[in-house]
Amino acid sequence: MADIIREAAIGQVIRWVSGNRYLKYPEEKDDFTLPEPWIQLMNGIPITSANTSTSDASTAAEDKETGGILRTPSNGSHGSTARDQSPQPSRAPKDEEQAPESGRRRSSAEQSVSHEHAQHSEWGDMTRRRHDEDEEHELEKVKSIPIVPQTTKDGAILVDWYYTDDPDNPYNWSRNKRLLINVIICLYTFVVYTTSAIYTTSEGGIMQRFGVSEIKATLGLSIYVLGYGIGPLIFSPLSEIPLIGRNPVYIATMFMFVIISIPTAFAPNYPGLIVLRFLQGFFGSPCLASGGASLGDMYSLMALPFAMMSWVAAAYCGPALGPLLSGFAVPVEGWRWSLFISIWASAPVFIAMFLLLPETSSANILLRRARRLRKLTGNKRFMSQSEIDQHNLRYRDIFWDALIKPLEITLKDPAVLFVQVYTAIIYGIYYSFFEVFPLVYPVFYGMNLGQVGLVFLCILVSCIIGIVVYSAYLYFWQNPRIEKYGWPVQEERLIPALPASIGPTIGLFLFAWTARASIHWIVPTIGITIYGATVFIVMQAVFIYVPLSYPRYAASLFAANDFFRSALACGSVLFAHPLFGNLGVAKGTSLLGGLSVIGIIGIWLLYYYGGRLRTLSKFAESDEPKTGEPATQQEKN
Repeated sequence: MADIIREAAIGQVIRWVSGNRYLKYPEEKDDFTLPEPWIQLMNGIPITSANTSTSDASTAAEDKETGGILRTPSNGSHGSTARDQSPQPSRAPKDEEQAPESGRRRSSAEQSVSHEHAQHSEWGDMTRRRHDEDEEHELEKVKSIPIVPQTTKDGAILVDWYYTDDPDNPYNWSRNKRLLINVIICLYTFVVYTTSAIYTTSEGGIMQRFGVSEIKATLGLSIYVLGYGIGPLIFSPLSEIPLIGRNPVYIATMFMFVIISIPTAFAPNYPGLIVLRFLQGFFGSPCLASGGASLGDMYSLMALPFAMMSWVAAAYCGPALGPLLSGFAVPVEGWRWSLFISIWASAPVFIAMFLLLPETSSANILLRRARRLRKLTGNKRFMSQSEIDQHNLRYRDIFWDALIKPLEITLKDPAVLFVQVYTAIIYGIYYSFFEVFPLVYPVFYGMNLGQVGLVFLCILVSCIIGIVVYSAYLYFWQNPRIEKYGWPVQEERLIPALPASIGPTIGLFLFAWTARASIHWIVPTIGITIYGATVFIVMQAVFIYVPLSYPRYAASLFAANDFFRSALACGSVLFAHPLFGNLGVAKGTSLLGGLSVIGIIGIWLLYYYGGRLRTLSKFAESDEPKTGEPATQQEKN
């Protein structure tokens, strides 16, 4: 627990106030001693062949310990790279023969510094590992082996993890610690998404209080959605800078979210309410694109899909449960009550983040370790990989690349364009439901706001069904096949989405033509459940496919995807009223069902022709070297 508090915001504040006298890192304690290989390098003593063998064993053991990692790449991420653009670690030829690149994932000190090549090669290294069975057996006995640091041509000592089981390495954290962080990130995401739709029950009161039309009252929801679509375009690049890390972005923006929520609940006029709602969404947005990156910092490739499901479920259920939380209170206490609930929900989550959410970015952790070692030893040769990577890199270049690159890939790559458009349509339809429910259940079935909120529980049920089905697919089918036959081509990740892609169309048409007083309310509700469960499965498959195929640009593509989805959702909330008002519930929802047919065609075409599209794309990663390589035991953890 002490190391969690030390890495959390509260710990960093305590250290700053006390001048680092409390919550010390190992390097700051009197009894700290560097591992012997580090001392030898610092003193200019050549590493013996025995030490070199230990280095090979340690890095292989680290590979065994951490498994293949699928994480949203960051600037200065620790992937192996081409060595022609940066200072290179000096290595003996014998070392190269004993530990070829295809045989293991290199320790972070060995990895060179080209950012784009780093993200590209990291996935290749991960999928190309082959361990000899005898070596696997021996490595299973290894608990803690010193990792030999590498040096550059300029003589810098690249700061790495000290041992294969270094407790500062996020991949070595205990399951309970990772679970705690996962829960906090999911609660963070849930609160931000819930605050979007919790507003819908207040629209009638806002119309009366400020004398605005129904469309203008609805703008409070759509502008919030637009805000959390724009935010990741700025905050995601910030969280990818090793000098900053993820935690400062999370803490600062969530603090602003809580503070802005207070005047939002007391807004004296309509323009002020709309501006504050936009700022709420804007400052709540970092978790929507970077939450998955934080999970990728900690979990291996085999475990990450399960961790991602909890995060996606939190995002998926948040908007649906918002009306439930406020549906009974608003008619009794007034329209401001829904906005009060967002304060009461977000403040405890911020406190939990402030006290218990540690930094997960390895690049940031090692950068700060390098600073401590320089202070401890007075030796300026200690450098983290990210410090070398970004020595001549300007921050404006990082932001420019983050803003322009996603658009370039989207326009030039058909597979990415389809993913962005399809997920945007799904998201837009999803948010349209928030406007059609009040036109169906109160009108046809005589339900009040609270009862309509209970109907939204079908989204929670659909999410549970989707989790069960997708988890069963991973656990009983995909993962056993990976262990037996090796990593499949990326398109096989789309297999669950093939039958599921038909579900949204079925669910929408079922809702459209059964939502009437003569048919029991459970029937259209079943249509919503079918829609929700199958959309959840499709989104899971697509969100795994994208980073597998485009690992170098995963962070940018997720931010762009969030923007595309949110932009269309923002518009769909506004045009939902005219749509259903002019066409009626049946024809209006049928139109949405017809749009969802695009997804059926697109998913199947992507499955059959995705590989060919990737061979023609300069952005995608080839799958050719990734087949036939079984997963290691630790990748299951």
